[in-house]
Amino acid sequence: MAIEVGMSAGPDITAELEPLERVDAYEQWQRSEGVPVVTGFYVGDLNTLELGAWPRKGGSGAFVNLEGTGGVNDMHVVEIAPGRASEPERHLYEEMIYVLSGRGSTQVWYDDTKKASFEWGPGSLFAIPLNASYRIFNSSGVQPARYASVTNAPTIVSLFHNRGFVFNNPYAFTDRFGGEDDYFARDGTLHRGRMLETNFIPNVHTVQLHDWKARGGGGTNVMIELTQNSMGAHVSQFRPGTYKKAHRHGPGAHVIILDGVGFSLLWREGDAEWQKCDWRPGAVVVPPENWFHEHFNSGPEPARYLALRFTGLHFKQRGAFQSGAADVSVKEGGAQIEYEDEDRRIHELFERELHANGGTCRMKGLVSWCSSEA
Repeated sequence: MAIEVGMSAGPDITAELEPLERVDAYEQWQRSEGVPVVTGFYVGDLNTLELGAWPRKGGSGAFVNLEGTGGVNDMHVVEIAPGRASEPERHLYEEMIYVLSGRGSTQVWYDDTKKASFEWGPGSLFAIPLNASYRIFNSSGVQPARYASVTNAPTIVSLFHNRGFVFNNPYAFTDRFGGEDDYFARDGTLHRGRMLETNFIPNVHTVQLHDWKARGGGGTNVMIELTQNSMGAHVSQFRPGTYKKAHRHGPGAHVIILDGVGFSLLWREGDAEWQKCDWRPGAVVVPPENWFHEHFNSGPEPARYLALRFTGLHFKQRGAFQSGAADVSVKEGGAQIEYEDEDRRIHELFERELHANGGTCRMKGLVSWCSSEA
C-alpha cells in the first residue's frame, strides 16, 4: 500500500501544547554561584574590577562574559585574602591562570598523598591539569592575591548539564599529570614556529619572544601550550608608534594587556564603523568570532599582551571556526588584511591618537600614506 509522504493524518494539535523549555545549564550554574557577572566588549582594568563573595572559591570573584566569547569560554577573576587559601576544588573544564597581583603557591593533586606544589608571583601563567584537585595559597599576610583565569566551563557545563559529573568526577587524567614533584618546574620545549610547550611560565612580562614579521609592527611572539590542554595561549609584543595588521579568527581569545598604552578596533567585514576599545595594563578585550580586529600602540613603550584562547595548536578541536592562516592575506585565503588593503581612515585615526599622546608614527615604509616619521 502506498503512503503519501507529507499528507496530514489529522488536525494539527501542536499549537495547543506547551513549548519545550530551553535550558542553559551554564547560565543556571553561574547564577547559583551568586557572584557578579561582567559583560560588554572589554574590561578597562581587571585589577580594579568589583568582586563579590565566592564561597566555592574561598575568596571573592566575578565572572567575565565578554561579547567575543560566543559563549564557548569565560573568564573568572578571583581574589584570595592575605594569609588565606582557596577552597579545594576540581572540575572537568580546563583552566588557564594568569596572576594579576600578589605572591603565593598552588597545590595540585589526584592523590591526597602525592601533591605537587609550586610558587608564583605577578605575571605568572599556568594551567590546572584537567580534573586535578587544587588549592591556591596567598603567602602574604598583608596584600591580597588576584588572578584571572580563562576556562571552557561554558562548553563543558552546557555539554554535560550535570554539576555532579563536572565537579565531583573521580577520574584522574594521569596521561597529563602524574603528581610529579617537578611537574611545574621543568624546562619547556620550544618547537618550530615559536611554539612553547610548558607547564609554568614565571613571568609573561619577561618571557622570551621571537620574530613574527608577517604580522606587522615589528612584532614578536611566542605560542604557548600548557599541560596538554585543548585551549592555548600566546604572548605578542609590538613597537611604539606602530600597529599590527588586522586579522580575524574564532571566538574566545581573551587579550589581556600586559604592558603599554593603546587601543583596539573591532569590526565585522563590510562595517563602515568600528568598535574602539582603549586599553592600558590590566585591560582585557575579546574580539567576536570572525570580526576583524587590530591593535595599536599609541604609547612611548612597547605594547605586550597575553591572549588566552579557546583553541590551542597541539590538539585540534573539530567544529572550531577556521579563518585561514593568521599571517596570510585574505586575498590568498588567509585571515589577515595587509597594510595596503586597509581602510585609510584607520591610519588617520591612529595618527590622531598619537598626536594626542605626544607620540610619533613609525609606520613610514609600511603604510604609504603615513605622514610622519621618528
